[in-house]
Amino acid sequence: MSEYGKPTTEKEFDANFEQIKPLMNSTEAYYESSRCLYCFDAPCVTACPTGIDIPQFIRQINTQNISGAAKTIYDSNYFGNACGKVCPTEVLCEGACVYNHQDVKPIEIGRLQNFATDAVIERKEHLYQLAPDTGKKIAVIGAGPAGIACACELRLLGHAVEIFEAKAKPSGLTVYGVAPYKILNEEVLKEMNYLQEQFGYTVHYNKPITGKEDLSKLEQDFDAVFIGIGLGETRSIRIDGENLKNCVGATEFIEELKMEHLKTPVGKRVIVIGGGNTAMDAASEAARMGAEHVILAYRRAKREMGAYEFEYDLAKAVGVKGVFNAQPLEILGDHEVVGVKFIRTKVENGKVVSIPDTEFTEACDMVVRATGQAKQETFLAQIDGLELDWGKIKVNAHFQTTNPKYFAGGDAVNGGAEVVNAAAHGKVAAKGIHAYLKN
Repeated sequence: MSEYGKPTTEKEFDANFEQIKPLMNSTEAYYESSRCLYCFDAPCVTACPTGIDIPQFIRQINTQNISGAAKTIYDSNYFGNACGKVCPTEVLCEGACVYNHQDVKPIEIGRLQNFATDAVIERKEHLYQLAPDTGKKIAVIGAGPAGIACACELRLLGHAVEIFEAKAKPSGLTVYGVAPYKILNEEVLKEMNYLQEQFGYTVHYNKPITGKEDLSKLEQDFDAVFIGIGLGETRSIRIDGENLKNCVGATEFIEELKMEHLKTPVGKRVIVIGGGNTAMDAASEAARMGAEHVILAYRRAKREMGAYEFEYDLAKAVGVKGVFNAQPLEILGDHEVVGVKFIRTKVENGKVVSIPDTEFTEACDMVVRATGQAKQETFLAQIDGLELDWGKIKVNAHFQTTNPKYFAGGDAVNGGAEVVNAAAHGKVAAKGIHAYLKN
């Protein structure tokens, strides 16, 4: 049973979605940074996909050099502020902290990172001097973490950059797909404005690149193209009833909630199908929106879920109930959802097998399918010479595709990972583009 009432005002919405990593004040940051051992060969650095020099920036915070700390962070990760809040620090940097071996609480690296970068964003402090103009122009498709990071690094190297974004706002899933209790859209967009003012790239919003004609124009007008398009809509699970009213995809549900807040319709009894981190977010959000009962149904055992354990704990803490080894057979209802029919399962030789005569039904008035996102193969097939691997773009170590003019990064390359992974891809790809243009 969820402990949250249905929010009817923005104030109630904010209370239900209270930040799980609130911004530190300077006293908290000073004392937390004092706990760091400043390890040589620090395991937290190795655990960070962007390789931020974590002991260095924490020492800089402790010696009141906040601008220096922010620059250390941004030198490695252009999404430094957002990643301080949205990264799964519990399994990355903080999960690697040596204090975990001593039963001591690990350093709150994410919150310290957020503290330092927030300070320079608030002061609109310019940290970088751009290289002289090279006369080269690069097109970036998609203003997500990979595209923005690529644009920042290319501008730093002196190249002109134009980003073509299908939606109305930048940062991809950071603004459209991360639960509001992790980060507020105002914070995300503040960092995006800060980066654009600092690096001076151009973004064309509501400007999707959709077909051969658009691509030909980019190839003609630009010296290189970076693809940072992410993934598509929630995948179908191919069972009856998916098209009923109140059966929605998790990605679409989270996006509506991020954009519309109180206007987002949520049922009283919600079933979320899936076992990944997106499923955990969708279940938590349904509970915080006042759903009285939220069930998280997964076809395998709890230990086999793709979600991080701390994400499942977050969902359980707001009243979400887990039902495991349950495969959905049919979503029930005439015009709108009234329940889901399941069958019990077991795993044999790594495969999910249904157990005969174990069907059962759970009543509900809303189903959220958290069954992964489709890859954008139809669009990618229109790029000459671009090879895919199970729908993912094939790249080399410099993130150059099999069509040498195109580079790519983020979810379109790795099939779906964290914001920090996409930001890392974008930066490395920009260096690859720089080397390609020089040659």
